[in-house]
Amino acid sequence: MRHTIFLLLLLVTSQFSFSQSILGKWKTVDDETGIEKGIVEIYEKGGLIFARIIDIFESQFKNQKCSLCCCEQKGEPLLGLVIIKGLKKDNDEYNGGNILDPKNGKHYKCYIKLEEKDKLKVRGFLGVSLFGRTQYWYRVKK
Repeated sequence: MRHTIFLLLLLVTSQFSFSQSILGKWKTVDDETGIEKGIVEIYEKGGLIFARIIDIFESQFKNQKCSLCCCEQKGEPLLGLVIIKGLKKDNDEYNGGNILDPKNGKHYKCYIKLEEKDKLKVRGFLGVSLFGRTQYWYRVKK
């Protein structure tokens, strides 16, 4: 009986850990330099996942506009800029949308996946995911 209760608790606990939400605030870390860049808020709208920049750590960039962005995002302030658009849940990852790299103004295909409870894998790529870059974002504790 004790073994059954233990296994049941283990199953319930593991189920909760895998059903963690990606929604919320995440600290971004540059994959090339390892420098913490800012805070991004991931939110849901109309059943799709989006993310916007809500804080920038380097003060010289706080009031900058996205001069390299194209289309409707050209000239928008970096603070508040939506950088992930249109991801859909697909098993344990979110994909089907795109991510904007404010450094170069280009959009890439994107998927994100919760690696650990407080660690998010963010992959931007051209064509197939083999050709791209990965960043890890860390959940901001309340």
